[in-house]
Amino acid sequence: CLFQAMDQAYRNMFSRSGLEFRAVEADSGAIGGSGSQEFMVLADAGEDEILYTEDGKYSANVEKAVSLPPDLEPSPYNTYEKLETPNTSTIDTLCQFLKCSATSVVKNVLYQIVYDNGMTVLLLVSIRGDQDVNEVKLQNELVKLADQYDATTVLALTVPEVATQEKWASKPLPLGYMAPDLADDYIKSAKDIAPQFLRLVDQTAVELKNFTTGSNESGYHVVGANWGEQFQLPKLVVDVRKASPGDRAIHDPNQTLKSARGIEVGHIFQLGTKYSSAMGATYTSEQGEEIPLCMGCYGVGVSRLAQAAVEQSYDKDGIIWPVAIAPYHVIITIPNVGDTQQMAAAEKLYTQLNEAGIETLLDDRNERAGVKFKDADLIGIPYRIVTGRSLKDGKVEVVERATHKSTELSLEEVLPTLKQWIDTALRTV
Repeated sequence: CLFQAMDQAYRNMFSRSGLEFRAVEADSGAIGGSGSQEFMVLADAGEDEILYTEDGKYSANVEKAVSLPPDLEPSPYNTYEKLETPNTSTIDTLCQFLKCSATSVVKNVLYQIVYDNGMTVLLLVSIRGDQDVNEVKLQNELVKLADQYDATTVLALTVPEVATQEKWASKPLPLGYMAPDLADDYIKSAKDIAPQFLRLVDQTAVELKNFTTGSNESGYHVVGANWGEQFQLPKLVVDVRKASPGDRAIHDPNQTLKSARGIEVGHIFQLGTKYSSAMGATYTSEQGEEIPLCMGCYGVGVSRLAQAAVEQSYDKDGIIWPVAIAPYHVIITIPNVGDTQQMAAAEKLYTQLNEAGIETLLDDRNERAGVKFKDADLIGIPYRIVTGRSLKDGKVEVVERATHKSTELSLEEVLPTLKQWIDTALRTV
């Protein structure tokens, strides 16, 4: 399969670049297709959160990640009842007041959707009280429903602020106290506003018994409620909960999800026949049948890869470039450019190394040696040759940037030794 072949090619490329990375399941976004995979360089400065298991069998962008929610705690209420619950508009304050677990609460989250045809739809998502909505997953579900509103995609998905609610609400909403059956008459009549709430329920809320939820009246909640009795279960059951570090893994509940930050440097997509079918892009089979092309999409962030390498590999002195992607392999530093012996040895090594394919930079600036050493560390070239005091014995100092390890080599040993070190570095990644 081409997708698996590209996956391996990307792994080889990033491994050879000397990067610590993870291949993770990812959301395909607007490009779509049957699936996609991101390649994340691990770095504390990464813009994305990755969830993974230590057994190496699961890793995903948090936008895509799935997991098992924490176990339910039984509701302390067995009888349906409406209770006064003042100043409990958040899950935390409600659970403290009622002395119940958030796992036995159904919270109802209000969203405002704007589709690409200008239609505004109001959405209620019912989800277990201890869980949060993953808005990327939610948007993907809403795109699937776009044709119900004569639209094709979602332009905006927001939690509407009070000022925004006034544009479509016929009366003040019982915010913090909404129930799954909030009445549709809260919505004003307008041609560009759907007249009814779209109602979705997350899988975590479906299994709840004797749950606590809003009453549609500020200052009051109901307890001991059940689907099919006091509330009708929404027809659309979805998985829109946000997986979190510490959750149990689906493939092995003994494994828990760990978190890391990552910088995306590559993304590959399985497009299948989504675009070829739409464009009529086909090939003729041996049987003469017109068949849509099977497509893929593959991208590498070349400049991001270099930036990610710096974020991952540095110390207090500067960059530590992996050998495979370093701008130069070697820098030759001349401590005293007025010393003809140092200059001659440096220029000879410079020519020899470059002719042998070892990319080499010559620092022959009229600067103090300490300044040059600091600059060499700052820019992070893997190996530094110093034509210093040991030159009187026919030797130079070679310093490895990553470890600061210093080795004295004769002039004749420099080329074969560096070539061996570089070849070894490239083979071992």
